[in-house]
Amino acid sequence: MTTVAIVILNWNGEKLLKEFIPTVVKNSHSVDFKIYVADNASTDNSVCYLENKHPEIEIIKLDKNYGFTGGYNRALKQIESKYYILLNSDVAPANNWLEPLVFEMETHDNIAVCVPKIKSYKEPKYFEYAGAAGGHIDKYGFPFCEGRIFNKIEEDTGQYNTSKNIFWASGAALMTRANIFHEVGGLDEDFFAHMEEIDLCWRLKNRGWKVKYIAESEVYHLGGATLDYSDPRKVYLNFRNNLFLLTKNLPRNKWLFKLIERMIIDGIAALKFLASLEIKNFWSVLKAHLSFYKHLPLFYKKRRKNLKYTTQNKHPEIYQHSIVFQFFFRGIRKYSDLRHKI
Repeated sequence: MTTVAIVILNWNGEKLLKEFIPTVVKNSHSVDFKIYVADNASTDNSVCYLENKHPEIEIIKLDKNYGFTGGYNRALKQIESKYYILLNSDVAPANNWLEPLVFEMETHDNIAVCVPKIKSYKEPKYFEYAGAAGGHIDKYGFPFCEGRIFNKIEEDTGQYNTSKNIFWASGAALMTRANIFHEVGGLDEDFFAHMEEIDLCWRLKNRGWKVKYIAESEVYHLGGATLDYSDPRKVYLNFRNNLFLLTKNLPRNKWLFKLIERMIIDGIAALKFLASLEIKNFWSVLKAHLSFYKHLPLFYKKRRKNLKYTTQNKHPEIYQHSIVFQFFFRGIRKYSDLRHKI
């Protein structure tokens, strides 16, 4: 059993593997680790490239494309390691990125997940959309990051150079204890992709575990390699999966009320898309809600199961105000400018 398994999920990503794998290999050292690529039945030359150019990497060949969640769940069941790092195929780690992550996990046994600082591969001075300096959600379930609120991304000037507890860690570069990952059931495959890491972190936090941002570790993420941030498919998944997220994890005394509030907010968002003639995004919101209603019995069942294991409902890393109001009505563009910080 290795200490760290770095697991990269791939589907037809030969170009990305050629660009990013050499950096992963070069900058991962000083720790007992092994690199794996879990291949979602690619039809390009991804596997051939890895077999010829990187024989040190172990390839796990899946029989079809199971998406982000299903692909990782099936691959990780085949890997024996103390820790897993779920690393996107478009991530270039900085030198010595592993040591701070492993040190934190080894010295604090109450941490289930930790994440490095995630910066832009294209513009290294800036944070990257997917994770920046650690994630939070507001009281309505809207996610944001220290270093990124909605589509506004900050330059890294050292303002978030202190490691701290956060609410969620980005799936672009997420480190987790292997036994705990399997104990809570891994990633929820009904999410398929997007917000599944927030769901995982919320389930863990409800069981009393901590999630932490490690400022001393850095990676550079290309981002948007699978779906562009404005793609209607991504809009659909984000709106739908956010409703899944709230249903599964909110405490008994908040779920129904928060769900009604979200319905109203999502309705306003849909009308805004319509008024802006973003017709595809308007339909994405409507389809997201229809899919949620269809799957509500399933997710209510998951909710009841999760409640049985919940030991902690109050999380200080949840922003107890509306990030939507702060952004669109007060003009707040930086986490550091929020009046009520976490």
